[in-house]
Amino acid sequence: MAEPFKRTATYDDLRDVPPHLVAEIVYGTLVTHPRPATPHIFSATSLSEELVGPFQKGRGGGPGGWIFGEEPELHLGPHVVVPDLAGWRRERMPHLPATAFIELPPDWVCELLSPSTLAHDRGAKRRIYGAYGVRHLWFLDPVVRLLEVFALRDAEWVLVDTFVDDTTVCAPPFDAITFPLAALWPLDPAPEQA
Repeated sequence: MAEPFKRTATYDDLRDVPPHLVAEIVYGTLVTHPRPATPHIFSATSLSEELVGPFQKGRGGGPGGWIFGEEPELHLGPHVVVPDLAGWRRERMPHLPATAFIELPPDWVCELLSPSTLAHDRGAKRRIYGAYGVRHLWFLDPVVRLLEVFALRDAEWVLVDTFVDDTTVCAPPFDAITFPLAALWPLDPAPEQA
């Protein structure tokens, strides 16, 4: 029996997705998932706070030289992906594009892992980031309280380090500073409902 024809998703398909969902086009397929859960939102904000001061603004003894964005829409070849956080070295992005999307691959991406995005983030999106030359990839899981740090070496993702609970983070490409991983968990998780 012949396989049914599968149409490649278009940008119009992506625009038609309701605003309460994140929409991406990955290998020609429209992929949607819910907006991040509350722990993910606050952990992403906390990580941004740790990095923006020293690396974007040069504060606290940081080197500066970076620009960061939360949930930027990236157009990487035929793919449209939305990482939770992304950073570019200013030497590569001296000016912000005037468009609603960015075509320049970031130097660093952080994906906040959740059950609804875990396979997608660790699978197809990680392959896309590697294929388009993203040099550093972090996976942050605010429920498990885990940070995994990867570097792209010879077109392969290599695990550089893993941090858990309240350990001190010193990780590339931001190893000019340290910060407590516990700073990314601003509140204790909600108690289990009976």
